[in-house]
Amino acid sequence: MITARTRAVASRAALLATIFIVAGLAAGSAARADEYARVNLLEENDSLYFKTDKHYTQGIRFSYLTPTLAADGMWAGLFHALPADTPFFNAGDSSDRRAAVLFGQSVFTPDNLRARPPSPHDRPYAGWLYGGASLLQRSGADMLENLEFDIGVVGPAALGKQVQNDWHQLIGIRQANGWTNQLQNEPGVLLSYERLWRIAVPGVAIGPIGIDVVPQIGATLGNVFTYGEVGAMLRIGTNLGADFGPARVRPALSGTDYFDGDKADDGLGGYFYIGTQGRVVAQNIFLDGNTDRTSPSVARKVLVGDVQSGFAFEWSRRVRLDLSVSLRSDEFNGQHSPDEIGTVGLSFAL
Repeated sequence: MITARTRAVASRAALLATIFIVAGLAAGSAARADEYARVNLLEENDSLYFKTDKHYTQGIRFSYLTPTLAADGMWAGLFHALPADTPFFNAGDSSDRRAAVLFGQSVFTPDNLRARPPSPHDRPYAGWLYGGASLLQRSGADMLENLEFDIGVVGPAALGKQVQNDWHQLIGIRQANGWTNQLQNEPGVLLSYERLWRIAVPGVAIGPIGIDVVPQIGATLGNVFTYGEVGAMLRIGTNLGADFGPARVRPALSGTDYFDGDKADDGLGGYFYIGTQGRVVAQNIFLDGNTDRTSPSVARKVLVGDVQSGFAFEWSRRVRLDLSVSLRSDEFNGQHSPDEIGTVGLSFAL
């Protein structure tokens, strides 16, 4: 007999297998000017560092970043497909173009996991299972563009119930009782564009340790999320020129999968970072409910902000560990307190 736990484990295994199959295909279309491709594994959970289990309670994200793309490769052709008269991905300024493929799952629950049925005034149960791809271009040393397309499913097909309750059963804690009231199945599509700048603070470097500021602006459009964003990150440490901040699960203070190993020293290093992002939210399906059918919902707040702080530890240019904590402001009317989100990420070169 195939149990719910077996199905959940099989789904995770299939997801991992797909990641590495796609990664292998992507690697075949990239020239290795920067020798290494990279794999990023990211886990976000409100109970990593805190004793909470509510709202945005779990997020997992796997991504594969190509080496620098060949000018005549398959991925590079996508850059050329963009209109030449737009201010995006200007080929004349290009110093490094890369692509990434990604897969992820996010899980959302109310505050009270015991209530059956859940309170209509609390956040609905929902899952979001998705895959996507992004185009990244670094112009000079100071500006990065990221265009990302994601497609997936919201609802029971996203396996949020199986992932949460099977994990709770495994570690011996109470299961969530209200998953029968989750959002219904609905396809989801997202298109995101972000622009980030790296501004070094002059005259304050101490040996290899420097300081920079990474402001960013962007927008996401789709039936899952629609919002505009603006934010900035302050970083202090080494190898600041290799990236523009660690990746996160959307929506969040934006980092990206981009990493240039040629701009990192091969040895111990890393940096401390602190930043903030504000969002103007026009759509959040996990609060607004399903687009074309009746479902649980709550009154969404238009203005949402994150504050994030953390460390990026590098054993070499090939291995990095990211640890961070985020505080997210109330997202809906009636929310009793801000959300605390812990993040751990592992990045390594292939």
